[in-house]
This record gives sequence, structure tokens and C-alpha cells, in this order.
Amino acid sequence: MMMLCLRKLGGIEQQIQFNRTLQRLLSMSFPAPDLAVTASEIERITTLINDLPFPHQPLQPILEVRMSSHSLSNPLVEEVLGRLFAAHSNGLKALEFFHYSAKHLPEGPSADAFEKTLHILTRMRYFSQAWDLMEHVKVTHPSLLTLKSMSILLSRIAKFQSYEETLQAFDKMEKSVFVGRKFGTEEFNVLLRAFCTQRMMKEARAVFNNLYSRFSPDIKSANILLLGFKESGDITAVELFYHEMVRRGFKPNPVTYDIRIDAYCKKGCLGDALRLFEEMEKLGNFKPTIKTITTLIHGAGVAQNPRKAWDLFDSILSRNMKPDVGAYNSLISSMVKCRDAKAALHLMKEMEEKQIEPDNVTYHTVFLGLIRLKGIESVCDLYSEMIEKNFVPKTRTVVMLMKFFCVNRRIDMGMSLWEYITGKGQCPHSHALDLLVTGLCSRGRLLEAFDCSKQMMERGRQMSELAYRMLFGSLYQAGELEKLKLLDGMVNKLVNVLPPSKGHARGMLNQDVD
Repeated sequence: MMMLCLRKLGGIEQQIQFNRTLQRLLSMSFPAPDLAVTASEIERITTLINDLPFPHQPLQPILEVRMSSHSLSNPLVEEVLGRLFAAHSNGLKALEFFHYSAKHLPEGPSADAFEKTLHILTRMRYFSQAWDLMEHVKVTHPSLLTLKSMSILLSRIAKFQSYEETLQAFDKMEKSVFVGRKFGTEEFNVLLRAFCTQRMMKEARAVFNNLYSRFSPDIKSANILLLGFKESGDITAVELFYHEMVRRGFKPNPVTYDIRIDAYCKKGCLGDALRLFEEMEKLGNFKPTIKTITTLIHGAGVAQNPRKAWDLFDSILSRNMKPDVGAYNSLISSMVKCRDAKAALHLMKEMEEKQIEPDNVTYHTVFLGLIRLKGIESVCDLYSEMIEKNFVPKTRTVVMLMKFFCVNRRIDMGMSLWEYITGKGQCPHSHALDLLVTGLCSRGRLLEAFDCSKQMMERGRQMSELAYRMLFGSLYQAGELEKLKLLDGMVNKLVNVLPPSKGHARGMLNQDVD
């Protein structure tokens, strides 16, 4: 009976809310920006795109009204698409923005913009749209079809589809998309990398062995496979394949040594890594880079050897190199692993003093150290500093902080983080929403949980089944029937337009439930 009553509730509230949002977007004052790409302009456009209700309204008409085509530039488009990617924005919105920019840019879109659009589409499994975009670009801007764009699509197909479908996609690219291009070793390496990045080493070896005679692999091919074994965490497989590649006639290069050193460092085998490092230096023509030293610093942290980490860091200057953000991040990580959060914070301050901007890895690592060692107040202090600097953390940092705040009963900080991220035009990941909805519902703050869920779905991202069922049950117990109907309606609309994904909400009111 309850379900029947809910079904009779019209979509009036949803339509009213949509009209209000659309009216707000159309009435907002957006001054024509300077040609220079500014952070505020990037944020403005990103927010405009993300705030548009999905899938009710096409994006391009809003862009035509609220953006000046004269203000468009490839750097601006690339930055906005980068923000949309980092924000886990809906892929179809990104595609519309790409087509809008392609239509108005006299020089046409850049390869970077095209590749970012492909990234966003394929991450959400919009493979049909990704192929259509490839076909479209083949006709309009064939120069955008690069090895990187090929790699993006193949890697996602390898992740979400079968081995056979990945090979079919490679064949389709050769015969239908990259027409006129003779596929050789470079394209073969892209196919290898597609499997290796997904740690599908059995499939990668099959490709290597089956297509070896056709494509004549080079040292880069061998290094891609070696890297795949390293990322799989199997040192034995790394060394076995290393000796195999030497037997096949491949000559190791500095990249080969870096991969092997990293494999040992990640397992805490610092002595073996240093032995390879010394061997590398004795070869003369294999000069270690700052990346090599950075890897060893990280390895010293894994091995719980802070003194060696500092010695390696200090050796950077003695080798006439300059510490970069990666070197600092590795040393900070080592200090955190050695339970010295104070040193990690000091290093972060030192970076700023030396005009080396902390990046997301820096913040994530220091937050991790404070969470483990210092407690809630230290985390809140760094969080406040981050907000003051207008730094927007990436997904894994947002999820980590949201979990920490909610577990420590600081739901106010969780809401602050949510509002900050969404205010920056971001669309938080569903994992962050799961944590926030759980925290809010457990404290009886149902309307806030509903508003956050609604906000994410209006931006074109689906709730998880876990968060949906929790919120559904809480609203039902509270007698919030209208909101229950609205919630279920939004979920079902996204079910119809988003590619199916494991763990996403499917709706309940259309099911046979008493």
C-alpha cells in the first residue's frame, strides 16, 4: 500500500527543483573573462558544467548563453577537462563541452583535450560514445589520433572487457580508425601496456609471444612487461623475465634498472636495490637520475631506515641535481612510515619556503601520517590550511579525510569537506558519499543526507546501492514519502542513462516490495 501511495506522488517537486536550478544558472552573472587562463575562470566553468541537472538539460545551449566563444582557448579547455576528470564528472557532460569547444576554437581542439575527454568517457564505460568520438575526430581532426589516445581506450577496454574484445578493439583501430597508419612496434607496445597497466600479465605474455614475430619488439616492449611484473608485486617474476629478455638479446637501459630497483624497494629489500644502484653506476653510461634516487628514498622508508632516507636525499645536491616535489614526497613518505609526523610536517613547510608547491601526494601523505600518529586536531589544522590555500585534493584524499572525520564523530568536518569540494565545482566520488550518508543517517540528519545525495545525482553520478538503501530505509522510517519518491525517481533516471556498473543503486519502488 505504501508503495502504491508513493507511485501516485507526481514529479512536481522534481520539476520545480529543476526549473529553479536552470533559472539560477541562466540568471547568474558571468563576466567575460580575460584571455589568460585563470583559476577562477576554470572553476567558474567547471561549476557551471557540474551544476547543470543531468540528464534533463543539454549543456551546449547553456554554454552558448553563458560563455563567450572569444574567451575560449585550448589551455582553458584542457584545464576545465582536467578538473572534470579529477572531479569524476559525468562523461556525457565532458563530451558536450569538448564538442562545444571544438566548434568555437579556430585552431580546433588540442590532443590533450581530446585525450582527457576519452579518459572521462571510458572511465564511466561510455565505450560507444568513445568509439563515436574516435570516428568523428578521424574525419574532422585526424592529427588528434595519437598513440596516447589509442592507449587510453585500449587500457579501459582491457580493464572492463575481455581479452578477446581488447584484441578486437586493437584490430578495429588498425583497420577502421587509424586508417593509413602502418602499425608497428609502437602500436604493439600500446597493446602490451593496456594489459600490463591492469596487471593482466598472463594476457600480456600471450600478446608478447603470439605477436612477437609480426611486430619485432624492442627494449621498450620488454620494459613494459618488466614494469607489469613489478606492479604485480612479484619480484621473482621480475627477475625471471629480466634474464629472459637478456637471453632474447635485449640490452638493458636505465629504465630497466629503475624498474628493478623499484621492485626491490617496494618489497623493503633496500640492500638488493642499493646493489643494483651500485651496479648501474659502475656501467658508466647509465647515469642515475633524480627519479632513481627518489625511488631509493621511498625504499628506505619501506625498510624503516630513516637515516638512509636522509642520506639519499642529501646526496641529490652532491650529484648536482635539485630536489623536486617527487623527492620531497618520497622523503615525507619515509618519515611517515618511520612514524615521524613532525619531520614530515617540517619537510612540507620547507617545500613551501623553497617555492616547491606541495601537490596532492604531499597532502595525502602528510594527512595519512597525522591520522595515524597525531589525531583529530592536527588533521583539522592541516585541513584548514589546505582550504585557505584553495587547494583541491584528489579523490583518494577526499575519501580518506571523509572516513576519518565520520569515524571520529566530526560529521561537521565531513559536511565542511563536502561543501568545499562541491563548491569548487567537483563531484565527489560515491565512496565519499557512502561515508557521509552513513554518518548523517546514524545521527538522524536525514535531510542533509538526502540533499548531498540529490546534489551528486543531479551532477550525473549514481549513488551506491549501500548508501541508497540506508537513506531509503531512514527516509521511510521517518515518513518522508515525498523525498523517498524523489530519491527513487532520480536513481531510476540515472539507471536508464548511465552504463551499468557493479555496486550502483538500481531503485526500489519499481520492484515488487510489500
